[in-house]
Amino acid sequence: MMKRFTKQENSWMFYDWANSAYSIIISTAVFPLFYKAAATKAGISAANSTAYLGYTIAIATFILAMLGPILGTIADYKGYKKKFFTFFFFVGVLSTAMLAFIPSEKWLLLLICYTFTAIGFAGANVFYDAFLVDITSEEKMNAVSAHGFGLGYIGSTIPFLISIVIIILAQQGVLPISAIIASKIAFLITAVWWGLFTISLLKNVQQQYFIEPEKNPVINSFKRLGETFKNVKQYRSVFLFLIAYFFYIDGIGTIITMSTAYGSDLGISSTNLLVILFVTQVVAAPFAILYGKLSDRFTGKKMLYVGIIIYIIVCIYAYFLKTTLDFWILAMLVATSQGGIQSLSRSYFAKLVPKANSNEFFGFYNIFGKFASIMGPLLVGAIAQMTGHSNMGVFSLIILFLVGIAVLARVPEPKEIKYEKPLI
Repeated sequence: MMKRFTKQENSWMFYDWANSAYSIIISTAVFPLFYKAAATKAGISAANSTAYLGYTIAIATFILAMLGPILGTIADYKGYKKKFFTFFFFVGVLSTAMLAFIPSEKWLLLLICYTFTAIGFAGANVFYDAFLVDITSEEKMNAVSAHGFGLGYIGSTIPFLISIVIIILAQQGVLPISAIIASKIAFLITAVWWGLFTISLLKNVQQQYFIEPEKNPVINSFKRLGETFKNVKQYRSVFLFLIAYFFYIDGIGTIITMSTAYGSDLGISSTNLLVILFVTQVVAAPFAILYGKLSDRFTGKKMLYVGIIIYIIVCIYAYFLKTTLDFWILAMLVATSQGGIQSLSRSYFAKLVPKANSNEFFGFYNIFGKFASIMGPLLVGAIAQMTGHSNMGVFSLIILFLVGIAVLARVPEPKEIKYEKPLI
C-alpha cells in the first residue's frame, strides 16, 4: 500500500497512525470510563457525570474554536505552520502523560487535565490537516486523506489492544496491579505512541505553500482575516461547505466522544465496551480506505451523502438501544462510515480552498467543527439531565444530519470553482 505514496505523503499519513491512539484511548474508551468510575465514587449520578463530560468537551472546543482562525491566519506565513503544529502536539502529549499522575478520586482535576489534552490534540490537527495541500496533488487528496484515516484505525488498535489486555488482566487479578493503575498505564502508552510516531512528520513534512513574511505578522494576519470576511462572496462555496460540515460533523463528533459514556449509562460493562470499541477500530480501517476509492468513482460529495445517511440510521437505532447486542450493531454501523466521512470532508475542503491560505481556511474548518462539537455534547448533556435518559439526546442529533445534507447539496464540485482574484 505504501509504495504508491511519496515519503512526504507517508510521513503525513503516519500522524493519523500516531494520534489515533489518543482518539480511541483518551477521547472514546479508557479515559471516559476511568472518569465515570471516579465520578461515581464521588457520589455523582450517571446522568450528571455524562453531562459534566459533555460540558468539559464544550469548553475545550470553544477555546480552540476561538483560536483556530487567528492562529491559522498567522501560520500561513512561511515557516509558521510547523511551529504551531509542534507546540500543540507537545501540549497534547505532555498533558496526556499527566493524566497518569492525577489521583483517581480527583474527578474535577481529571477533567481539567483532559481539557488540555483535547486542546493539544485538536490544535495540532488544525495544522496537520492544512499540511494536506503541501504534501500531495489535488488528484491524490482523497486517496491520501482516506489512507491516513485507514492507517489511524489500524495503528490505534495496537496500543488500544495492549491497554485492554493490561486492564482486563488487572481486573481479573492476573496482573498484580489495580484497574486504576492499569488505566493510568494506558494513558502513558498513548502519550509514548503519539510522540514516537510523530517524529517522521516533524522530520519530513514541510510547508510548500505560504505567504512571505511581513513586518507585524500578527496585525497583518488580523487584516487578512478581515479581508476574508469582506470578500465572503468570493468564497461562497467554502463557507457553504463549512455550514454543512458544521451540522453533520456535530452529530458525528458527539456520537464518537460520548459513545462509551452512553453505553455505560445503558448498563453495558466496561469490558464489553472496550472490546466493542476495539472491533470498531478494526472494521473502520478498510471502510475508510474504501470511501476514498469509491469517491474517485462516484465523487466525494456522493460518498459524503452515503455516510450522513448511515449516521441518520445510527441515531434512529440508538433511540431504541437496550442490549449489548444492540450496541454491537450500532458500533458496526458507525464503523462503516466514521473514518470515510471525516477523511472525505478533509480532502473535499482542501480542494475548495486556495493553497497559500490553507491554514487560514483550515482555521475556519476547525472553528466550524469545534463550535459544532460544543452544541452536540451540550444538547446531549442537557437533554440527558432533563429527561434522565441519554437516548433522547442521541436521537435529537438526527436533525443536524438532515440540515447538513440540505446545505451540502448546494456546494459545487471543487473543479467548478474559480477565484476572481489572487488571494495573496
